[in-house]
Amino acid sequence: MGESRRSAKSNIAFFGSFQLVAAERLLYRNGEAVVLGSRQLDLLTALAERSGEVLSQRELMQRAWPDLVVEDVNLRVHIGHLRKILRDGQEGARFITNVPGRGYCFVAPVRWTEQLRPLESVSEGGGSSTPSVPRLPPRLARMIGREQSVAELKKMLVASRFVSVVGTGGLGKTTTAVSVAHGLAEYFQGSVFFVDLAPLSETSLLPATVASAVGYRPLSQNPLDGLIVFLLQRRVLLVLDNCEHVIEGAAELTERLVRGTKEVHILTTSRESLRVEGENVHLLPPLESPPDGPELTVASAMTSPAVRLFMDRAIAGGYRSGLTDADAVVVADICRRLDGVPLAIELVAGRVGVYGIQGTADLLGHRFNLLWQGRRSALPRHQTLSAMLDWSYNLLSSRDRQVLCSLSVFTGDFTLEEAQAITDDAVWSPLDVALAVGSLVDKSLIWTEGVDGSTRFRLLDTTRGYASAKLADSGGQNAAARRHALYFCNVLKSATIDVRSFSKRDLSPFAAHVDNVRAALEWSFSSQSDRTIGTELAARATPLFRGLFLLGDCQHWCECGLAELDDSDRGTLKELTLQEGLAISAMLTRGNGAEVRTAIERGLALAQSLNESHHQLQLLAGLHLHLIIINDFRGALAIAERSAAVAGNIDDVEARIMTEWMLGTSHYLLGKLDIAQRHCDLGFKHDALRASNLFDFFGYNHRIRALIVQARLHWLRGFPDRAAGTARQAMEEAESRADPVNRCVTLVFTAGIFIRRGDFDIAEHCINRIGAYAARHGLQPYGNLGVALQGELAVARGELVDGTELLRGALAELKTERALWVIPRFLPAFSAALVQRGYFEEAAVAIDDMISPTQQDVDALEMPELLRARAEIWLTQPAPDPVAAELALQRSIATARLQGALALELRTATVLARHWLAESRKKEAKELLEKIFDRFTEGFDTTDLKAARRVLDDLE
Repeated sequence: MGESRRSAKSNIAFFGSFQLVAAERLLYRNGEAVVLGSRQLDLLTALAERSGEVLSQRELMQRAWPDLVVEDVNLRVHIGHLRKILRDGQEGARFITNVPGRGYCFVAPVRWTEQLRPLESVSEGGGSSTPSVPRLPPRLARMIGREQSVAELKKMLVASRFVSVVGTGGLGKTTTAVSVAHGLAEYFQGSVFFVDLAPLSETSLLPATVASAVGYRPLSQNPLDGLIVFLLQRRVLLVLDNCEHVIEGAAELTERLVRGTKEVHILTTSRESLRVEGENVHLLPPLESPPDGPELTVASAMTSPAVRLFMDRAIAGGYRSGLTDADAVVVADICRRLDGVPLAIELVAGRVGVYGIQGTADLLGHRFNLLWQGRRSALPRHQTLSAMLDWSYNLLSSRDRQVLCSLSVFTGDFTLEEAQAITDDAVWSPLDVALAVGSLVDKSLIWTEGVDGSTRFRLLDTTRGYASAKLADSGGQNAAARRHALYFCNVLKSATIDVRSFSKRDLSPFAAHVDNVRAALEWSFSSQSDRTIGTELAARATPLFRGLFLLGDCQHWCECGLAELDDSDRGTLKELTLQEGLAISAMLTRGNGAEVRTAIERGLALAQSLNESHHQLQLLAGLHLHLIIINDFRGALAIAERSAAVAGNIDDVEARIMTEWMLGTSHYLLGKLDIAQRHCDLGFKHDALRASNLFDFFGYNHRIRALIVQARLHWLRGFPDRAAGTARQAMEEAESRADPVNRCVTLVFTAGIFIRRGDFDIAEHCINRIGAYAARHGLQPYGNLGVALQGELAVARGELVDGTELLRGALAELKTERALWVIPRFLPAFSAALVQRGYFEEAAVAIDDMISPTQQDVDALEMPELLRARAEIWLTQPAPDPVAAELALQRSIATARLQGALALELRTATVLARHWLAESRKKEAKELLEKIFDRFTEGFDTTDLKAARRVLDDLE
């Protein structure tokens, strides 16, 4: 945890975009060194150490010029230069301020942290002091020949942050990386994340895969910006394994992560370097073999890591005879012929228990002609790997070969049951498959690991690629891939994932299937003869992708499935599921374009024709949201009424509750507050009896939305204390969910209540969290709303310049995004700031542009406030128009009264009463305001009620 004051151990200070490393007398800006003189460094350190305090000129001069007598002008010059380097005063940044007659004060927030510990303090042995890191694969109980590489890599990672382990297949890059990660687990306090990229079939999915691994939930197709912000203040080690097949995406991701963060350390493994800025390449060498010569002895041979590994695996494979000097020469020769590739050595040594050392050498050299006779144009390392795998493959029985090749269709690990399901049962029985898997494990062609008390199996990447090529050569790849796709299609079919509520079921057991589902979909849509499997699998996978918030996958595969639907599938539940999945994912990733409306409308037609009421409700909820966002509140009400009719025809209380809340939201937005209150109350009444936890429709939680509406209804109808209580309840429920969308929605629409009440500190806290969530998760529209709220808060506090600029920028962004439905909410505050600063024309244009097209809908929710704001412009402009102002105020009060918005009546009546007081119409003013004020029963300490009370006091 950082501290605002420097402790004895704290040596690094963070402020703004700067990092001051006091112990090393270095200053960085956005990770780049800043040239600073010795005196200026002394002054900056002194000020930062006591941020918030005023340091006298004498104290500062003693710090920078100890035991010297200097003129005050020297201090002023150095402070001035320091301000220039810090860019003090630019873009609102403030660091050092002069306190006349007293000295200087460092006013920017400072966070001091402890300097990074030296690498030597990191445990090498992985004892009990090292934190458990469940995100890492287990490291080998005994690793031979990579100790020096592991030690070097640990130092390089701490010092330079970004290291790539590069080498050919079979050299043990993953093993080395895992060992490094475990060795640094304590140093990173357990924040170590291992991401295997081998299953990834599309480079575009790389950012989302990494984001998911570190716990960041992406909400867009390109979550890299949000991931950078998410990791900005975190010290983590990110291990990206097997980058070679997504090399361009990995290069972009790692370069941006290194450039955009300060404490993210990255370790990659790849068959080639990423060739990007900041990358430090560690070439993983082959294991050293003994030099050629008959004089080699056992003692000298065993100093070679290649020989040690060979004998270790030979003994593990059943070899019990001792190693003689003669055998040592043979073993050394084998290791050299295998180019010191660890995987090749392990495979060969594993057969020594059966054939002996010399017999194994004979097989390697003669029987299978495995003396690196690969393609002459291929790189030597490719020839070596191919020869190694050819030799191992030819040692297998026919049964083991066929099972190994069939298993190559899996991505990642698999269970024995899954292995049995995808093999050809016309040839091999489940028992045959089980025996073959056991045999392949013995021969080191399959690795095993324990996961949650069960054994899972995995082919090495090189082995899987080799076996896949063999399967293709045999003509059996399509058949195996078809069995694989059908198996996972049936797995998802049996899962019966509830499309209406993912909170009802833990999806983690199904998350393990995602990589295989992706691979099955890739195959299905690449083969013309099996597109029907692809469409079925895409439909079955849609609820899974939605439930795991893999919106990019959901959208992509729904589009593929819809494009390949047979005529026989059109108009079926399959098409309905795909249309629904496309609509939901596109709305959350692309916005509210025409394709969203098209998908929803097509899905609704299908749901209605198929009499699928729950799907119909899901899509109606999406259309309701869509219409609200595009400012069609009357259309949204019609959809809510249609939803209520559908819910009334089915026996589902939860659906009826949700439609009551949809009706309440629609009537609220149209300014029909009493009706809205009845619908919301009815929904909560049934919800309390049912104790439901549903209401996740179209990516939003309708219970939380209803609480937000309820809070705003309380405020508008004259119950500000109840409004605050309900707002807090909505915030608590949203916070309990790991869902940034609902958190942002709640904070955006409750912060305004706290601003209106005058609870500025609570409002500021809400706004800061909106900014943090929006930045972390890439929710730019909510970020703009947060800026607008920040501007509204500034105006309420009297900070007119800041408020004006914040609102002007935010409103422009909201117009660009066509978020027209929220713009009227902020215009009164914007107008008030402009009026107080004398910008009457700009204020009038802003309000008139909004009032004019909506005059026919005088019951629109924001109309009373817009009319009040326009009246205040007429009253205060250089050429006042009191007649027009009074007409607007009267219309505002009448509209608010028609709506049942007592709070808005009071706000406008206070302005009108103040105007009448100035015109000596005290009796009329008092009668108007007192009558409205007396209807309140709570909230007398809130801003509006206190303002009204002051006017009433003036009227006495």
